[in-house]
Amino acid sequence: MHCYAIAITLCCLCADISPPKNDSPAKPPATSEPNRIPGIVYIPTPNDVVERMLRLANVTRDDTLYDLGCGDGRIAISAAKRHGCRAVGIDIDPRRVKEAKENIRRNRLEGRVKIRRQDLFETDLREATVVMLYLSSRANERLLPSLQQLPPGSRIVSHQFAMKGIAPDLVIRVRSTEDKHVHTLYLWETPFERSR
Repeated sequence: MHCYAIAITLCCLCADISPPKNDSPAKPPATSEPNRIPGIVYIPTPNDVVERMLRLANVTRDDTLYDLGCGDGRIAISAAKRHGCRAVGIDIDPRRVKEAKENIRRNRLEGRVKIRRQDLFETDLREATVVMLYLSSRANERLLPSLQQLPPGSRIVSHQFAMKGIAPDLVIRVRSTEDKHVHTLYLWETPFERSR
């Protein structure tokens, strides 16, 4: 019996048990999913705060509003519906994009509001005159190079989060009647003024 075990062990050691060789190069993993932003989760902005953000940015029918991290599309929809502007929502989550598109159809705003599933850090903002943010301070700072390319007089409103090194033109606090919380809104107008 002892000799039998040794023979089996020798057979296993001598046998080529490595996986079959393939001369073709390995395929890289699929990367169609844009980069998610660590620490950012979907939290809808209360509707009464949305309206204050739009008024703070002085949105008019001549504006093109971009909502980065648009979630269910409520800011873009409200901007088009109440202020008559064109709006573009950007989100990475396919569920949020689907929900936003359904909300646009429900409000019959397909001609004025578009939703794109893409990485907001790769979004071309050159046609934006208003940008809405509810991300994080770190994400806002990463967006700064893109935001600095906006035409003079463009407005950026961030819900809750400042941008390090960039002085806001106005900061207001709003108590929502919906969630009873106080929300901080930051407004910047381009070109930016550096903090001292």
